[in-house]
Amino acid sequence: MSEPTTTLDVIDIQRIMTSIPHRYPFLLVDRVVEINGEESGVGIKNVTANEPQFTGHFPGRPVFPGVLMIEGMAQTAGVLVVNARGAGEQVNTVLFTTIDKAKFRKPVTPGDQIRFHLTKMARRRNIWFYRGEARVDGTLVAEAEISAMVS
Repeated sequence: MSEPTTTLDVIDIQRIMTSIPHRYPFLLVDRVVEINGEESGVGIKNVTANEPQFTGHFPGRPVFPGVLMIEGMAQTAGVLVVNARGAGEQVNTVLFTTIDKAKFRKPVTPGDQIRFHLTKMARRRNIWFYRGEARVDGTLVAEAEISAMVS
C-alpha cells in the first residue's frame, strides 16, 4: 500500500472534479486550501447571483440555502479523504451518511465567499466523521457534524 498524499497546497476545480462525481449545478466547492491530509482543510465556495437556487430561494432577496452549505461541507470532506488516499487506492463511491448538530446562524447572499472548515473527528473502517464550520469573512454562518462512507 502506498503512502497517502498529505502535502498539497491547493486542490483546484479540475482536481476536485476528478475526486468527487458532483457537477454543476450541484458542485459546491470551487477550491480546497489549507490542507492537512484527511485531518483538516478548507473548501471555498464563491456564491454568485446567477446560481439556479436563487430563482426560488428567495425572489427579491436571494439567500443561499443552509442545506447546500452542509452539502458543501460534505463535498469538502470527500475531497480531503479521496486526495489523502494512496495513489493505488481507488475510490468508487463517497456517500453522505449522517448530519448532526446542524445550526444555521446568518444568511449568506450573492457576492459572499463561503469557507468550509472541516476537521476530522474520527474514522471507523470506511466511515469518516468531520466537524464542519461555514464562515463568511471570518463570521460563523453554519456548522454541523457530518459523516460519509467511502468505498
